[in-house]
Amino acid sequence: MTLDVLYFAWVRERIGLPRERVETGAGTVAELVAELRAREERYDLAFSDLETLRVALDQELSDFSAPLAGVREVAFFPPMTGG
Repeated sequence: MTLDVLYFAWVRERIGLPRERVETGAGTVAELVAELRAREERYDLAFSDLETLRVALDQELSDFSAPLAGVREVAFFPPMTGG
C-alpha cells in the first residue's frame, strides 16, 4: 500500500522532509515505524523514542498499535502543549 506520511516540528527537522509517499507492507503504525527506522540513520534518530511522539491516521489521533488497513495519511508529531 502507498501512504502519505507527514512529519511535524522536530520530527520534520530530523528527517529533513515535511512529507513523503511511502510504499509499505506494514500492517500497523509500529511496523511502519520499524520500516522507516531501517531506512537510514535520520529516521532511526527521529523515531528512537516513541514516548515523545504522537500519531494521527487520516487526521484522527491514534496509537502505534493501530492497523493501517484503509488509511491514506499518517502524521507524526510531538505532543502539543498549551500556554
